[in-house]
Amino acid sequence: MAQGPLDGLKVVEFAGIGPGPFCGMLLSDLGADVVRIDRKGAAGRASPADVTSRGRRSVALDLKRPEAVEACLKLLERADACFEGFRPGVMERLGLGPEVALSRNPKLVYGRMTGWGQTGPYAPAAGHDINYIALTGALHAIGTQDKPVPPLNLVGDFGGGALYLAFGLLAGVIQARTSGKGQVIDCAMTDGAASLMAMFYGFKAMGMWTGERRANLLDGGAHFYDTYRCADGRWVAIGSIEPQFYALLREKAGLSDPAFDAQMDRSSWPALREKLAAVIATRTREAWCKDMEGTDICFAPVLDLDEAPRHPHNAARETFVEVGGVVQPAPAPRFSRTPGKIQGPPPAVGAHTREALSDWGLSEAEIAPLLT
Repeated sequence: MAQGPLDGLKVVEFAGIGPGPFCGMLLSDLGADVVRIDRKGAAGRASPADVTSRGRRSVALDLKRPEAVEACLKLLERADACFEGFRPGVMERLGLGPEVALSRNPKLVYGRMTGWGQTGPYAPAAGHDINYIALTGALHAIGTQDKPVPPLNLVGDFGGGALYLAFGLLAGVIQARTSGKGQVIDCAMTDGAASLMAMFYGFKAMGMWTGERRANLLDGGAHFYDTYRCADGRWVAIGSIEPQFYALLREKAGLSDPAFDAQMDRSSWPALREKLAAVIATRTREAWCKDMEGTDICFAPVLDLDEAPRHPHNAARETFVEVGGVVQPAPAPRFSRTPGKIQGPPPAVGAHTREALSDWGLSEAEIAPLLT
C-alpha cells in the first residue's frame, strides 16, 4: 500500500537521467503512484544502489510502435501529471507532446524539464549542470579566489531542476483541481538556479555582495563563516554570524586577541581567517566537537559519506536508512499525520509492464501486444 500525503496522485514519468529520476523519487517517497516509462530493450537490471529509481513501477515500451504510443496516451488519460526531460521537440516527434496529451486529458499537468528551457537561443543545445549554473551567476560566486568550483550537481540538476519540477507539478495539480484545466510546465534548470540565487542578487543590489569569490559573508570570505582543518586533517564548519554566537566562538576557541573585535570589518577578514585557522589546527576534530558541538556557536564537523549516517543527530532522526544493503537518505520532508516512506526498491526495466498497465485500467487485449 502506498503511504504518504500524495497517496492517490497518479504520475507518469518518462525515463531520463539525473534530475528526472530524482523528481520521481521525491514524488514516490511521498506516496504518489509513479509509473516510469522505460525504453523496451534498454539495459536495466534492478540494483539497490540505483537510489533515485526507488519506489516506482517500470513499464517498458517501444515508442516507435503506434500501439505503445497509444498505451502511453491511455496512461496519460488517467494521470494527474506527467513529466519528461528530453530536448525540445522529442516528445512531439514521438506523438506524445503536450498538445496531444492535453487533448486526451484536459486536466493533465505536463512537466517538461530541460537545462536551458523550451525557448531561447540555447534551447536546442546539450548541456550539463555546470553549464546551467554558469549562465545564472551561481557558479561564478562559488569556489576559491583562483577559480569557480562546481558544487556537485546540487544547484542545477537537483535544486534548480528536480525540486522546482516537483514543486511546479504539485502546484499545477492543485490549480487543475480548482479550474478543471491542466497546463504545461516549462522547468528550466537555468531558471531554477537563478531563482535559488534570489537572496544574493538582493545582496548585490544592497551593496552587500562583491563579484570577488571568498570576499563575502557566505562564500568563505568571512573568518567566522568558513571551514577549517584540524590537527588530525579533518575539518569543521563554523558559521558564527550573529554577535552572540561570535562571542561564544571566541570564548570556546580562546580568541582573546583584540583583532577579533573587528568582526564585520571586511578588510580584516583574511588576517583573522589565518589566525583562526592556526588555532583550529592545534586540536583534533574530536576535541573541537567535544567543546563546540551542539552549542550556539553554529558549529558542525564536516562529515564524509561514511560518517554522516552514523552521526548521533542523523541516527536519532533516522535521516538515513538502509534498504537492500544500501545506505541512503530517508524520505523528506516529514509529515505528522501522513508520513512518506520508500515505497519499494528500484525496479528492473519492464518489471511491472503488465501489472502497472492493468492497475491503471488497460485491458488484457491492449496489454498483450506490448509484451511481444
